[in-house]
Amino acid sequence: MVLRKASILVIDDDADILTALRLLLKPLVKEVVTDKNPNNINSLLTKTAFDIVILDMNFNGLVNTGNEGIFWLNKIKSLNTETSVILMTAYADIDLAIRGLKEGASDFLVKPWKNEKFIETINTVLGKKRTKSGKIKHLNANSTRIIGESDVMIDVFVKIKKVAPTEANVLVLGENGTGKDLIARALHDNSNRKNQPFVKVDVGALTASLFESELFGYKKGAFTDAREDRKGLFEAADTGTLFLDEIGNINLNQQAKLLTVLQNRQVTPLGSNTPIPIDIRLICATNFDPKTLSDEKKFRKDLVYRINTVDIVVPPLRERDTDITKLTKHFISVYAEKYNKNSFSLDTGFISKLKQHSFPGNVRELQYILERAVIMTDGDVLKADDLVFSSIESSSTKSHIGNSSHNLNELEKNAILTVLEKNKGNISKSAKELGITRAALYRRIEKYEL
Repeated sequence: MVLRKASILVIDDDADILTALRLLLKPLVKEVVTDKNPNNINSLLTKTAFDIVILDMNFNGLVNTGNEGIFWLNKIKSLNTETSVILMTAYADIDLAIRGLKEGASDFLVKPWKNEKFIETINTVLGKKRTKSGKIKHLNANSTRIIGESDVMIDVFVKIKKVAPTEANVLVLGENGTGKDLIARALHDNSNRKNQPFVKVDVGALTASLFESELFGYKKGAFTDAREDRKGLFEAADTGTLFLDEIGNINLNQQAKLLTVLQNRQVTPLGSNTPIPIDIRLICATNFDPKTLSDEKKFRKDLVYRINTVDIVVPPLRERDTDITKLTKHFISVYAEKYNKNSFSLDTGFISKLKQHSFPGNVRELQYILERAVIMTDGDVLKADDLVFSSIESSSTKSHIGNSSHNLNELEKNAILTVLEKNKGNISKSAKELGITRAALYRRIEKYEL
């Protein structure tokens, strides 16, 4: 559908926003209706078949503060599943908006918006450019492709796509080897700063004496070996993105110094009294769990709030069972080319053995295992015997054979059965309780022949 033939309903309790959107949309669309009261949604949708409902996520606590948007989204979808919903939210509600996408929203916009972006989003939804499943098969991070089509990775891709164009600070959480650095790079490469510097710093590896000089820079003579002026990494990232990896490993004194810089948006090099303004997009990463970051004896809460406008949790490989085959083929192709070998075919036992491994080292471990297999194999077919796990890796391997307590598929199947029985087969309620989409639940029901 084209924009000029569209009927749009806007629901927001802010009269100024309703006026602004009415003025913006009226010359462009067939019909635009605005209303301050979400309780009128039922009657409005009964009278008119709107193509799009633009819905605010907060209505002064009429339903459940912070969740009003989800409530009314579900209400709209129950009235007409074909009505597209675009959510409007503030930075603080982005996680809630991501949940809204899982619940069936077509897109969301962050306030304040740019008119061009607003119209572009509406056109995208009307043109059905978003696939029905909402799936993104991969995401580019510079020259590297983040591979994944499992539900948990699709959620990550959607979040990156939404957060990247904003200026929100992002905290990337995940175990070692999950690819947090690739997520950071993808955020930069899909941002408005993509043509500016991307500076990565492993702050956890900086000693106390190097922390300030490396990050903030120094003037000649500031200390014994300071033979010339040197810019710090904050300055090097100016107008671009600064990625602070292993942020959870810095001590409280370093955290205080970092917080001061982030609050003031300026750095003062060692040996100088003149502050230098900085313009950066900040991305941080850590393998610490959120509980550790909330312990003020280890990490300042005010710094957590400063760096964590939005968090992205990168799932471990053991939760990405459906991605293992795709990742395996990718890495084998890479290493076959690197070591001048012919292309390989994979025996079914090869993949089966990989899927029985718990991968405590995640994607990085998979990568090293496959590199070793490609190097040591003489034939053109990779078999289960070609997979050799080190003693460290093998100690973490969980057999899926004859031990149902460790069988993740069996655990997932039983969990789905339990929830379906509890909700008397209601797919919508069951999907919501399981934290997945209806489509994802249907795929699992088909997979397990439930």
